[in-house]
Amino acid sequence: MDRVRPGRSFPLGATFDGHGTNFALFSEHAERVALCLFDEHGRETRAPLVERHANVWHGYLEGIAPGQRYGYRVFGPYAPHEGHRFNGNKVLVDPYARAFEGKADYQHSLFGFTRGEGIGGEERPDSRDSAAGVPRCLVMDDRFDWGDDRPPHVPWHKTVLYELHVKGFTMRHPEVPLALRGTYAGLGSPAAIAHLVSLGITSVELMPVHEAMDEMSVANRELTNYWGYSTLGYFAPDQRFSARRSRQPGEQVREFKEMVKALHAAGLEVVLDVVYNHTCEGDQNGPTVSFRGIDNRAYYRLRRGDPSLYEDFTGCGNTLNMLHPEALKLVMDSLRYWATEMHVDGFRFDLAPSLAREVDGVDGLSAFFNIIHQDPILSRVKLIAEPWDLGAGGYQVGNFPILWAEWNGRFRDTVRRSWLSDPPRLADLGYRLTGSSDLYQDDGRHPSASINFVTAHDGFTLRDLVSYANKHNEANGEENRDGTDDNASSSCGVEGETDDEEVLELRARQTRNLLSTLILSQGVPMLSSGDEMGHTQHGNNNAYCQDNELSWIDWQLTGADRTVFSFTRALLAIRNMHPAFQRRHFFRGERAAGAALKDVTWLREDGEEMTAADWADSKRTTLTMLIAGEGVDALDDDGREVTDDSFLVIVHSGGEPVDFRVPWLPHRPPEWKVLIDTVVAEVPPASKMVQAGALLPVHGRSLVVLLCKKE
Repeated sequence: MDRVRPGRSFPLGATFDGHGTNFALFSEHAERVALCLFDEHGRETRAPLVERHANVWHGYLEGIAPGQRYGYRVFGPYAPHEGHRFNGNKVLVDPYARAFEGKADYQHSLFGFTRGEGIGGEERPDSRDSAAGVPRCLVMDDRFDWGDDRPPHVPWHKTVLYELHVKGFTMRHPEVPLALRGTYAGLGSPAAIAHLVSLGITSVELMPVHEAMDEMSVANRELTNYWGYSTLGYFAPDQRFSARRSRQPGEQVREFKEMVKALHAAGLEVVLDVVYNHTCEGDQNGPTVSFRGIDNRAYYRLRRGDPSLYEDFTGCGNTLNMLHPEALKLVMDSLRYWATEMHVDGFRFDLAPSLAREVDGVDGLSAFFNIIHQDPILSRVKLIAEPWDLGAGGYQVGNFPILWAEWNGRFRDTVRRSWLSDPPRLADLGYRLTGSSDLYQDDGRHPSASINFVTAHDGFTLRDLVSYANKHNEANGEENRDGTDDNASSSCGVEGETDDEEVLELRARQTRNLLSTLILSQGVPMLSSGDEMGHTQHGNNNAYCQDNELSWIDWQLTGADRTVFSFTRALLAIRNMHPAFQRRHFFRGERAAGAALKDVTWLREDGEEMTAADWADSKRTTLTMLIAGEGVDALDDDGREVTDDSFLVIVHSGGEPVDFRVPWLPHRPPEWKVLIDTVVAEVPPASKMVQAGALLPVHGRSLVVLLCKKE
């Protein structure tokens, strides 16, 4: 090996320049750092990094090329009571590594400490070498031919999100080549893309694709962390999803880029679910594989009274220290890397309030948000928050800054309960149908700030939501203790699978009710993959460790599954066709200049406008919204006002049928077309028209949409 030259302190990570590679690693409190180079047989050569600038240890090695396997050993005090957990016996992965090779193996002493014999024995550094059990970092060449790749730049008000797992989406798809199933290449295949395009979504939201590592508790049960919310490397696409069509190390990077390029070519955006709130190293009892051994005090939030313990706002043992500029820099560098080098279109931030926690709580004006707001790259991509964490004051729905959209948990809970468990609270339901102005209007945001969802990866699938009253998580090996008990679900009379036709009919209708409410509400709808074709996890509402057919989407569709798919596709076609369901601004409940109707009017069953007493009536189970087609609040590309048909949306969650008096609209035809009636799956129901002034029978537990054409 050639001698180590000084190199540069920037950029962090391993940077190949065509002749050799520069290595740079931040550690504020280390005493010395050794770069570890590994050959294909695992033999290790150490090269000391003696140059240090601004707490970055760096060096340059001639002849080190892409594909080189490497890691670090970082030496310093092992003093947990001071927040230091250095242990040079442990090989550590580079936080800036672009790719990894191999899996973590807990059989090889990944823990940085050991304890003396007996209860409460003294903790001391573990002297065993962990090299054989730690994944290798790979030096990468970032060059890639993006050709004419362009981001689709789908406007927020036209966005339809589709949350999916890269592996689970294609693992059982019969038209995806066998070798590509469960991979980035599989998701970028023509068959997978054809489904997404035909469905009518605009943006895929990928569950975590950063390199992840199984927790020991999961590995001991011979399971895996299938969801991947246990990040090891924030710059590296997870090697689990690589088809490995060549023998080149780091194939997953090229394959990920090819997937993005293919999805963009089809007009589909790529949004990543990112987990910057915690890492795979867990609490003080967890392994030492990266951040903990590089600089524990810099990267993690430690208890102010006892720095041997970790602040845990995530429920996963640790929380990244966004109060430290280097940890904050890591997150920002990672985001910019994925936006610029990997061409992704946005990010959904897992447990986002933990990123905004200052010394004494969640702060909407934290450094994290301020940096993103002024960043010329990140301020222009889609930013979505999961607006809750497990710390005090962690439920922050409606409180994120102006550039952000949020997973709207209020929408999920209100819609579920209105249809499946409780009588609807009309005002609350009205807010959810119209974009949740009570949450997002006051700070200058728009309906698109509300990411509306009924189901997501975490919880019941849509089919299970109407088939199970209780969770059934026994397969997870935790005695059914994991997963929430608060599901606002309904078995519709029989728990689980059944042949009872009445139960099946009610489940199918409730499925259509939930889908219709989701897709036709103002805001941005998000579908969970498989819900559009009856995917079931058999009552498991926490399938995080189920990398098997329980989680993988089943593409062998029954007749009922095809019916759900056709209905969902028809709903999305209606939404995508009509700007009345894609408003850029909130309803005002007022008439626009020259308009005959208010932009939105709430009606009783007799066709008259609701009064304050009607809104307060706890026995009412029907809410009807009249959306006027005049003045949809937008201009087209030529600066002309956008107009649309007018719509009646009748939401009736009561068990008994009601008769609804169809209103007359000024300057509109005297008849309405029944566009959707969730009693049937056909959209629109065959030749069903109703005259203004007539009574329309509305079935119990159903949703009806009527259309009155503009002149």
